[in-house]
Amino acid sequence: MLRTILVTLIGPVLWGTTYIVFTQTLPVGHPLFVGAMRALPAGLILLSLNPRLPTRAALARHAAVGATNITIFFAMLFVAAARMPGGLAATLGAVQPLIVILLSGWLIRTAPKPLQLLAAFAGIAGVGLLVLSPGDRPDTLGVLAALFGACSMAIGTVLIDRWGRAGSPLEMTTWQLILGGAMLLPVALLVEGVPPAPDLRAVAGYAWLILLGTALAYFVWTRGISKLGPSAAYLALASPVVATIIGAVALGEVFSVWQWIGIALVLGATAVGVSVRRRA
Repeated sequence: MLRTILVTLIGPVLWGTTYIVFTQTLPVGHPLFVGAMRALPAGLILLSLNPRLPTRAALARHAAVGATNITIFFAMLFVAAARMPGGLAATLGAVQPLIVILLSGWLIRTAPKPLQLLAAFAGIAGVGLLVLSPGDRPDTLGVLAALFGACSMAIGTVLIDRWGRAGSPLEMTTWQLILGGAMLLPVALLVEGVPPAPDLRAVAGYAWLILLGTALAYFVWTRGISKLGPSAAYLALASPVVATIIGAVALGEVFSVWQWIGIALVLGATAVGVSVRRRA
């Protein structure tokens, strides 16, 4: 189990680089297009490793997961990142484990334990202490996008747990990225228009985001959910920690006492949340 947890953790660690890559290298004014370009090429790359068409029933399930986990989540993620400081967006996104364990009780008949609820609230508090700053000003649309995105990915996480055993993690990752990206691309072009031609920095940013931040990260994440169940959602709390560490190193900042307390809360919440076994 420990090995599965550590491998799954690679996904959130890579996701922690998304904010800085997006804001520093990619067209911030085209968040929907960036989301589509993050997903669709990554899915096609994975398809080359397993060139097989799923059954019609499986495709319908992959489309549902792709719509929640990719189309809606990626769109909301980059809209929030474009309109708000990364710390505020990360704190709002940290509600995802709480939503996952509550949804699990309804969709897959698993009752959350009090310790799981406590860990979820501790994780939200820890992320808030770590990344929020007094200068962060909420943007109404950005707040709604971050919360809606967290809810959407939570639904996708529960659906992967419910359906993930019907096919291989590689197949589910491949088709949720392809279908999710294909649904988002026309919306992006219609709403935002064609973005400017990418320069070398943008090409490097897309390459990192597609290959590592999406293809690899989502494969280990999907594989982890299929093995660990909905409790894998607590591992996503590592993403804002990594993002904050990257930002601090880039700016030469030193963590405050409250930030260290936040890190301790996040690590404790993650350990407790993942280790608690679900019950029917």
